Amino acid sequence: MTTTTTASAAARQLVASSRPISWINTAYPFAAAYLAAGGGVDLTWVLGTLYFLVPYNLLMYGVNDVFDYESDLRNPRKGGIEGVVLDRRLHRLTLVAAAVTNVPFLLALMLLGSAASTSVLAVSVFAVIAYSAPRLRFKERPVLDSITSSTHFVSPAVVALALVEAPVTAPLVATLAAFFLWGMASQAFGAVQDVAADRAAGLASVATWLGAARTVRAAMATYALAGVVMVTAGWPAGLAALLVVPYIVSIAPFRALPDERCEEAHAGWRRFLWLNPVSGFAVTQLLIVMALT
Repeated sequence: MTTTTTASAAARQLVASSRPISWINTAYPFAAAYLAAGGGVDLTWVLGTLYFLVPYNLLMYGVNDVFDYESDLRNPRKGGIEGVVLDRRLHRLTLVAAAVTNVPFLLALMLLGSAASTSVLAVSVFAVIAYSAPRLRFKERPVLDSITSSTHFVSPAVVALALVEAPVTAPLVATLAAFFLWGMASQAFGAVQDVAADRAAGLASVATWLGAARTVRAAMATYALAGVVMVTAGWPAGLAALLVVPYIVSIAPFRALPDERCEEAHAGWRRFLWLNPVSGFAVTQLLIVMALT
């Protein structure tokens, strides 16, 4: 194998490790929140969107793939769009690449922002690292795992709002709270499919703590609560409350799933991955309507 081929294979694994299917899930909240709060397509918007599109995801998922290597080897879900089993020889390179790609963007956003936006950005990056890094391993602390995971996806929007110094209003708080609840529900349901494997490996999660069926029901209730909270954001923003319905319907068939059949929840998780772009499109249309009214 030539050096060029080796470098190309390493690059492909690094990109795959960053979960391209999930890039939009972090870049979109930043870009949309920045524009919706009154910001324009300026340098800060471009840098922030690019950062939360790729480097942020390489840091989030790359660190996870390095420190979850042993469990990933036994996880049948790995090897496709849901993540790779990162070659052990690339672990150091992945950590270096994550640092090298993140630091310039972080420094730029710090210089372009304020103390408030820098503080939120620091919380965001800490949550990403703490989720998977040794000793911290928030992903193995039931409930804290869901809270931390949700922070990964909500914090880019909060960073954007802090950068444009958006005023704190009741509708804004309701929107962020609903988004956060949605994130917690999504993480909890995602953990259901790994209950048996995690227990076998001695790993903890909200799903190993509650069990598969109770976790699914908790996720359904949390999605519903997110919808209720979103309604309080007023008209027409409250229409976004309807977006939780497909998620509830999608996971409802697993509400009585026994732990020993937890892998069956994978079908619901794959639906979740494709529901997100549809929901993002719907939110975009709603933002356009709000901007025109």
